[in-house]
Parts: sequence; structure tokens; C-alpha cells
Amino acid sequence: MATNGRKPRAIVLVLDSVGAGELPDAADYGDEGSNTLGNTARAVGGLSMPYLGAMGLGNITAIEGVPQLETPVASWGKCAERSAGKDTTTGHWEMMGLVLERPFPTYPEGFPREVIDEFCRLTGYEGVLGNTVASGTVIINELGDEHMATGLPIVYTSADSVFQIAAHEERFGLDELYRVSEVARGMLVGEHHVGRVIARPFIGPDETGAYTRTHRRRDYAVKPFEPTVLDLLQDASVPVFGVGKIGDIFAWQGITSSPHVTDNMDGFDHLLEEVRRPEQGFVFCNLVDFDMLWGHRNDARAYADGLEAVDARMPELLDTMAEGDVLIITADHGCDPTTEWSTDHSREYTPLIAKIKGVDAGVDLGTRKTFADIGETVLHFYGLQDRCGRGTSFLEEVRGA
Repeated sequence: MATNGRKPRAIVLVLDSVGAGELPDAADYGDEGSNTLGNTARAVGGLSMPYLGAMGLGNITAIEGVPQLETPVASWGKCAERSAGKDTTTGHWEMMGLVLERPFPTYPEGFPREVIDEFCRLTGYEGVLGNTVASGTVIINELGDEHMATGLPIVYTSADSVFQIAAHEERFGLDELYRVSEVARGMLVGEHHVGRVIARPFIGPDETGAYTRTHRRRDYAVKPFEPTVLDLLQDASVPVFGVGKIGDIFAWQGITSSPHVTDNMDGFDHLLEEVRRPEQGFVFCNLVDFDMLWGHRNDARAYADGLEAVDARMPELLDTMAEGDVLIITADHGCDPTTEWSTDHSREYTPLIAKIKGVDAGVDLGTRKTFADIGETVLHFYGLQDRCGRGTSFLEEVRGA
């Protein structure tokens, strides 16, 4: 059925790191007690999220300021992560039907000598700075002056499977940062097959001597090792329009386009543009500021403000959607900004809200056994049900609400 000049489309909006409470195995990951939504709300004295609240957000987990409703206007639930891990790549891949039985490798003591030596040999540098587990905003200020003096790249990691390279945009150069990041991606195979290499450019120092990261980061993910829902859509002539770092997360496999964004609000603007497209296609958007700017910095106030800012724009999205469009809102993991013992991702359920425009009531979708239910629902929407087989579609439940 054509509406507003185009066929209905599926839209998945990922609120990066907006978790909905600890998973049963959270203690195994050091994340017992994590609840990104609930704890953030509590830390700031309550959230004002009337639009996502009306869609059932408060029915998913207890959120101060967001009440539980008897009749939300959308369907609601939460998703458990079946894969091992709690990182961006793992979460997004599982959404699109690729479940990891073993996590990507992590490096709590920094990278082994042989990894750094090979990186230096291939890039031509005599050494690196850092090679430790660190907050990106902290390490550039600890080592920024030395980096400016020596020109050596700053290498660091986190609790996640990442090889991060920080460098000054002018002193080191963006093109050079991207080059060495591509070299790192190419060499990190086999035993050291990390989930992502991340180029982290920064500028400064400012008048206080501080350095600041910029939005020109690039992620170099490992390529999916088997077809995902995105590949199946492309095979069926359904384009995949990403927004933000979606293209990077899937190493551009199965992606038609994925414009870079500067922040959440720019990402939301691009999301609206993609939803307005006249041609058929699936829209897959990631809003990263929750994770990158606020979760990893334990900034609960900014995290809360970001949630309220996205909520305030939900009417725009719903108005832009055509009759019959399905919108799925979720997350890829948690990053509880209130946990004093950690600034890293947290092993949590993810929220699930599903809304078909024209269906004005919702049902409880319960606790889904895997994020892959989302990808299976997208396939079902495009008439490709059971092509992946890693999850269970909830489309009929949402349609029949």
C-alpha cells in the first residue's frame, strides 16, 4: 500500500547505550546494579519524557518522572542480549541477526608488546604513547602535551574490544590518523581480532591548556563474518539508509548510505530526512552522544538532558512518518552514568518500543530472548520473514494491538 507517495517503511532508532536494567549475568561483567534509564532518572530527581512515556517507556523499567501507563499508544518490552559481550558492534550485529557465541578480545592490561611493535613497524612510528585502559577525554589531557612534542600517536583501549588511536587534528593530521587506523584494522586479525578500531581526533590546547575531542572520529569495525539482515534486505532490493555510525559498525557491508553526523540533534535531523525519502528503503539510525559524551564520562545530568531533548523531538518523527510505517526504538547496550566504579558499558536489557503509524494502542511485548527479534521484525515487515531465523518477529503483535 502506497501512502504519502511512497510505500510504508521500517525505521529502527538506536539510542546508543540507553539500557533498561541489569541482565541476569550482569555480575559476571562487573555490572551488578546497573540501570541506565532508572539510575539516571533517580540521580537527577526525575525525567520529563512525555512522548516516549506515552509510548510505554515507563512500563519497561521504573523511571522516576515517567509513569507506568495502562494504555500506552505504542507497544513496549525489553530485549535480552544473547551474544557474549556488551559493546556497540556486538549489540548492533545481534539486532541484525548475527549472534556472537564468543566475545571480541579485550585488553585490560593494554595491548601485548607484539601488537604495538607490529603497529609501529607498519605505520613507521618509533613508538606510541599510552597503551593502557583509559577514558578518551582523560588520556588526551594527560598525554596531549607529550603528543604535541613527539608526534607519536596515543593508543588506548577500554573494557570493550577497541583499539583507539587519538591524535591532534593539526599536529598529526586527520588524513594520517585515518591512515594509521586503517593499518591497525588490517593487522588486527586472528587472535587479536578486536571489534573496532576508532580514530579519535582532538584539538587544543585551549587557554586553560585542555584538549578536546572533535566529531570527526571514524570507526573501523571488523566485517560481519556472515550475512546479516542488512544483506538480506539488499538482496531483496530494499536499500538500507543508515544515519550516524551505522555504516562504520557494519564495515559498510549491506549499507546503501550512512551520512556522518555531528551530534544527536544533527543525527535526528538526518533521521527525518531519511524518513522523508520518496523511495522504498529501511532506515537505521544511531544517536551516539548518550554513550560517547555522557555515559563514558559518568555525566548523569547531561545524559538526562539528552534523553529529554530526544523525547521533545519525537512528535516531529511521528508526524514525518507515513501511514503504515513501523518505528522501533531500542539500544545496543547500557552505559550507566551513575556507577562510581565504572565509566564503561554495562550489561543490560535494552528498551523496546514499537509503533505502527495508524495503530493507536500498544501491547506488552514482554522480554525478548534476543536483540535479533528486531531484525526479524524488519524482515517480516518487508515480506522476508524467516529469511534470517535468529529471532522471532513481533510485527503481528504490534499490528494487532
